[in-house]
Order: sequence, then structure tokens, then C-alpha cells
Amino acid sequence: MTSEPLARRLRRELDKPTDVAMLVVFRIAFGLVVSVGAMRFIFEGWVERCYLTPTFFFKYLGFHWVTVWPAWGMYLHFGVVAVLGLMVAAGLFYRVSAALMFVAFTYLELIDVTVYLNHYYLVSLLALLAACMPLGRAGSLDAWRKPESRLDAFPAWCTALLRFQVGAVYVYAGLTKCGGDWLLHGQPLHLWLASRSGMPIVGPYLDRAWLAVAMSWAGFLYDVTIPLWLSLRRTRLPAYLVLLAFHIAVGVLFNIGMFPFIMSTAALVFFPPSFARAFAARVLKATPSESAAPGPGAPAIRLGGVSYALMLAYVVVQVAMPLRHFMYPGNVLWNEQGMRWAWKVLIREKNGAVTYVVTRADGRREFVEPRRYLTEAQAREMSGQPDLILQLAHHIADEFAARGHGPVQVRVEASVSLNGRRPKLLIDPAIDLAQVEDGIGVAAWILPEPNEPPIRLNSLAGGSP
Repeated sequence: MTSEPLARRLRRELDKPTDVAMLVVFRIAFGLVVSVGAMRFIFEGWVERCYLTPTFFFKYLGFHWVTVWPAWGMYLHFGVVAVLGLMVAAGLFYRVSAALMFVAFTYLELIDVTVYLNHYYLVSLLALLAACMPLGRAGSLDAWRKPESRLDAFPAWCTALLRFQVGAVYVYAGLTKCGGDWLLHGQPLHLWLASRSGMPIVGPYLDRAWLAVAMSWAGFLYDVTIPLWLSLRRTRLPAYLVLLAFHIAVGVLFNIGMFPFIMSTAALVFFPPSFARAFAARVLKATPSESAAPGPGAPAIRLGGVSYALMLAYVVVQVAMPLRHFMYPGNVLWNEQGMRWAWKVLIREKNGAVTYVVTRADGRREFVEPRRYLTEAQAREMSGQPDLILQLAHHIADEFAARGHGPVQVRVEASVSLNGRRPKLLIDPAIDLAQVEDGIGVAAWILPEPNEPPIRLNSLAGGSP
């Protein structure tokens, strides 16, 4: 008697029908978070600041065609994202709504690299996954409109894939903290905490070195273990309460927008369907029939071989992307090669002073400040990221040529501090950046990272008594 092949057993487990309850809760919460986030951009004035005020936008490789809309178009775009989030939450024309939400939200991210945030990237990934899942066929307006399309169970792969994605974020965010700056020096956390020492009650304690190191270790241990605690039945609820407390504290201390809400919503996928059923029965006063789980014979959707191949490819990409920085020599926090799309969350503080030196054909030199082309927020983000410094150098060269002063050479003096270290040159000032093309290869024009530890200021040496 031969044993069943592992691949076949795995597919059978992934195809197994599971209760829809918790994924319906996730769909509703996720759609609402996206909608609220889009509306906040409008009402907080961030549409104006991030998309309408800038005159130059940094582009991702291969996405130079993505452009900003006119003012009315940008506000309409965010309004559409807000409406699509509500439609996803309600399960109205779900497949189309989820797919359009993914495209519309991702388009906003691609307009300018300086608006990149890890949790925005996560929203795009979750929207993409949600669009590929039948989450609108239960507890939704679609199921009410077309009862024949209603599902009593979703395949187990839906929950498994969402849990994998959320778990990957936490684990990689923790592993990337395995360095001396974070675990030994408490940096950059100490810099951020010390800057908030004026807060009431807790402020006087925030500049103490031991607290920064202790919180760094706590953050590291939290990130690498929280998926495990959320996966175990006995620890799931206390782990989620810790998760909520952690993200509330991070949100209060560092004012990082929707990040706490997105991560708290995403972690709901670790709860079993019985949790949502019990909530509906006790809090919403649902009848037993409304809160009952589907029977063992409840129909679900089975995937074909091509779909499973695509799912496997997605998993491989998500595992590999955060590891690509090992392809490059040096410290990724310094050279930024492999920094994005890798869940390197809150691990570096870079402050830079950047001046471009433009040499015309007749030998005349002109010093150009980035603020001539950038907003304050853009200039701050650009100053520590070599590929963005390179992009602006090309833009400066093109502008000088358009004014009849080309061809020109564009060099840069970029002095950057990493996690409190003394400033050091980030880019070789002898290189003509106008002749350097960006790409995925090793950037030899980026100078080696500083090899000394972060400076220990007086407060770092022991803090207040």
C-alpha cells in the first residue's frame, strides 16, 4: 500500500471547506480601513501635500508612465478608493470592487517613491489576495442579491494564504532587527523616544538608554513570535490583546497613520470562525441558525493546478523579496539596495544634507539645492536614499540641457547620518551621476557604510537619574 503523495495531501487540506465567518469579518474590517484611510488623505490635506504641491515625482523602475492626475482627478481618485473600500466591506459586486481597489490603491503608491510605506505595500498585497478569493459570496450584498451564488464555506487556502502573508510581515520585520544597532545600541529607537521626552507623564523616562534597549528587544521578540502565539488556541486571545496594545503604543509614540489599524485588522485572520460566530450570537443577538457553522458537507470552491501554481509562485516571491538584499555587498540600511518591499520596519533613521554640483561644458560650476525641485517632505526622504538622489541628478541634467546649458556633469555631495552616527559621504562625489543608470545591479557609486557604532550622547550614557 503506497502512501498518498505529499502534494496531493496538501492540496486536499487546502481545498477543505471551512467556515466563512472570520473571513467575512476580515473582509468587512479591511474594506472599512481602506475607505477610512482614503478619506483621511482627503480631509487631512495629504492629497494636496503629497500629490498636488510637488512639481517632480520619483519613479519606480518600469513605472515611469504612472503620472499624477489634475487636482480634481486626484480627489476623485481618492474618493473612488473610499467608495470601493465600502463596496468591498459590503460585498457589493465584490470581485470587481476588490480588483479595482487593488489597482486604484496601488496606482497611488506608484506615483511617487517618497510616499512608500510598508503598510501601504501590505494593503496592496491584501487587496490583491482578497480579489482572488470568493470573500463576497457570504455575508454580503452579493449573496443577498443572488442567493444561488452564496457559499456556506470557503476553501482553507484562503485563510492559509492570508495568515502566511501577515505572518511574513511580522517575521521579516523581526529578523531584520537582528543587528547591533537595534539590539545592542537601541538605535534608532532611542533617537525617536528621546525626541518625545516632552510628552506628559511618560516623557521624562523616554530618553533613558536602558529603556530604548529594552524596548528594542521587546519589539524584536514580539515580531518574530507573534504569529506563533496568534496561531495557538490557548494564546491567541491574549496575544491579540498584546498586539493591540503594541500597535496603540507605537501609534501614540510615532504617529504612523493607519499602520496600527491595518495590522490589527490583518491579524484577525488568525482567529477561528467560531470566534466570529460567538460574537454574533452574544453581542449582536443573532439567532442560533444565523450563528451556526456550516455542516461538513458545505460546498466550497476547488482550485485547479494552474491556480495552485500561481499561489505557490506568490508565496515564493514573498519569501524571496525580503532576502534579496543579500545579493548586494554592504549594509542595506546604508545603500538601500533591497530595502523596499522587504518589511524592514522602523529600523533606520537617516538624516542627510545633499547638494548637487553641476559643471557646464564651459567649465562653469553651479551648486543646486534639492529644494529647488522638491517639497520639504520629498527632500527629507530623498536625502538618505541613493537611487532617489540619482533620479534627481538625471532630472537636473535634463533641465539644464532643456535650458540650453547641456550637456552637463552632475555630481553630488551627500553627507548622511545613519542611526545617530557622525555624517559620512553616501555617494562618491567624483562620479558624474548624469552618466549613471539606475538598475538592479550593484551600485558601485555608493560609498561603503560607516564602520563605527552610533554616537553615545549624554542621555544615551545613562539617561536621567
